[in-house]
Amino acid sequence: MQQKIIILDFGSQTTQLIGRRVRELDTYCEIVPYNKFPKGDESVKGVILSGSPFSVYDENAFKVDLNEIRGKYPILGICYGAQFMAYTNGGKVEPVSTVVPTWLLSARTTCCSKE
Repeated sequence: MQQKIIILDFGSQTTQLIGRRVRELDTYCEIVPYNKFPKGDESVKGVILSGSPFSVYDENAFKVDLNEIRGKYPILGICYGAQFMAYTNGGKVEPVSTVVPTWLLSARTTCCSKE
Protein backbone atom coordinates (compact mmCIF):
# COMPACT_ATOMS: atom_id res chain seq x y z
CA MET A 1 0.00 0.00 0.00
CA GLN A 2 1.44 3.35 -1.05
CA GLN A 3 1.66 5.91 1.74
CA LYS A 4 0.38 9.39 0.95
CA ILE A 5 -0.15 12.91 2.17
CA ILE A 6 -3.59 14.48 1.78
CA ILE A 7 -3.78 18.18 0.96
CA LEU A 8 -7.13 19.65 1.95
CA ASP A 9 -7.77 22.48 -0.50
CA PHE A 10 -9.41 25.53 1.06
CA GLY A 11 -9.16 27.49 -2.19
CA SER A 12 -5.58 28.73 -2.16
CA GLN A 13 -3.93 29.81 -5.40
CA THR A 14 -0.83 27.88 -4.31
CA THR A 15 -2.37 24.48 -3.53
CA GLN A 16 -1.06 22.95 -6.75
CA LEU A 17 2.41 24.34 -5.98
CA ILE A 18 2.29 22.77 -2.51
CA GLY A 19 1.41 19.42 -4.09
CA ARG A 20 4.24 19.71 -6.60
CA ARG A 21 6.75 20.47 -3.84
CA VAL A 22 5.59 17.45 -1.84
CA ARG A 23 5.94 15.23 -4.92
CA GLU A 24 9.43 16.65 -5.55
CA LEU A 25 10.31 15.12 -2.17
CA ASP A 26 9.37 11.71 -3.60
CA THR A 27 6.19 11.62 -1.57
CA TYR A 28 2.84 10.74 -3.10
CA CYS A 29 0.08 13.23 -2.35
CA GLU A 30 -3.51 13.88 -3.32
CA ILE A 31 -5.29 17.23 -3.37
CA VAL A 32 -8.91 16.96 -2.29
CA PRO A 33 -11.60 19.54 -1.46
CA TYR A 34 -11.49 20.73 2.16
CA ASN A 35 -14.63 18.76 3.04
CA LYS A 36 -13.75 15.46 1.29
CA PHE A 37 -11.17 13.84 3.58
CA PRO A 38 -10.86 10.15 2.63
CA LYS A 39 -12.09 8.56 5.87
CA GLY A 40 -10.85 5.08 6.58
CA ASP A 41 -7.92 5.29 4.13
CA GLU A 42 -5.06 3.61 6.00
CA SER A 43 -2.49 4.82 3.46
CA VAL A 44 -2.84 8.43 4.66
CA LYS A 45 0.22 9.37 6.71
CA GLY A 46 -0.24 13.14 7.07
CA VAL A 47 -2.44 16.09 6.18
CA ILE A 48 -1.71 19.56 4.86
CA LEU A 49 -4.35 22.30 5.23
CA SER A 50 -3.92 24.79 2.40
CA GLY A 51 -4.46 28.51 2.39
CA SER A 52 -7.69 30.27 1.48
CA PRO A 53 -8.84 33.63 0.15
CA PHE A 54 -10.89 33.98 3.35
CA SER A 55 -10.16 34.92 6.94
CA VAL A 56 -11.27 32.47 9.64
CA TYR A 57 -13.73 35.17 10.73
CA ASP A 58 -15.44 35.55 7.33
CA GLU A 59 -19.01 34.26 7.20
CA ASN A 60 -18.32 32.49 3.91
CA ALA A 61 -15.01 30.96 5.03
CA PHE A 62 -14.67 27.24 4.41
CA LYS A 63 -14.99 25.35 7.66
CA VAL A 64 -14.54 21.66 8.40
CA ASP A 65 -14.56 19.59 11.59
CA LEU A 66 -10.91 18.73 12.28
CA ASN A 67 -11.77 16.39 15.17
CA GLU A 68 -11.76 13.39 12.85
CA ILE A 69 -8.14 13.97 11.84
CA ARG A 70 -6.66 15.87 14.80
CA GLY A 71 -4.55 13.53 16.89
CA LYS A 72 -4.67 10.75 14.27
CA TYR A 73 -2.36 12.30 11.68
CA PRO A 74 0.40 14.89 11.65
CA ILE A 75 -1.15 18.12 10.34
CA LEU A 76 0.62 21.03 8.67
CA GLY A 77 -1.39 24.22 8.26
CA ILE A 78 -0.23 26.75 5.69
CA CYS A 79 -1.52 30.33 6.04
CA TYR A 80 -5.31 29.95 6.42
CA GLY A 81 -4.78 26.31 7.39
CA ALA A 82 -2.60 27.33 10.34
CA GLN A 83 -5.00 30.10 11.32
CA PHE A 84 -7.92 27.68 11.10
CA MET A 85 -6.18 25.18 13.40
CA ALA A 86 -5.44 27.93 15.93
CA TYR A 87 -8.99 29.30 15.71
CA THR A 88 -10.66 25.89 16.14
CA ASN A 89 -8.46 25.21 19.17
CA GLY A 90 -9.74 28.36 20.88
CA GLY A 91 -6.94 30.63 19.73
CA LYS A 92 -7.30 34.21 18.63
CA VAL A 93 -6.22 35.21 15.11
CA GLU A 94 -5.44 38.90 14.78
CA PRO A 95 -4.24 41.06 11.90
CA VAL A 96 -0.78 42.57 12.00
CA SER A 97 -0.84 46.36 12.20
CA THR A 98 2.48 47.00 10.43
CA VAL A 99 3.85 46.18 7.00
CA VAL A 100 5.94 43.02 7.21
CA PRO A 101 7.32 40.50 4.72
CA THR A 102 4.73 37.94 3.58
CA TRP A 103 6.55 35.00 5.19
CA LEU A 104 6.55 36.79 8.55
CA LEU A 105 2.92 37.85 8.21
CA SER A 106 1.86 34.25 7.82
CA ALA A 107 3.87 33.18 10.85
CA ARG A 108 2.74 36.08 13.02
CA THR A 109 -0.99 35.84 12.27
CA THR A 110 -0.97 32.17 13.20
CA CYS A 111 0.11 32.90 16.75
CA CYS A 112 -2.71 32.45 19.14
CA SER A 113 -3.55 33.22 22.72
CA LYS A 114 -6.33 31.87 24.86
CA GLU A 115 -8.43 34.39 26.70
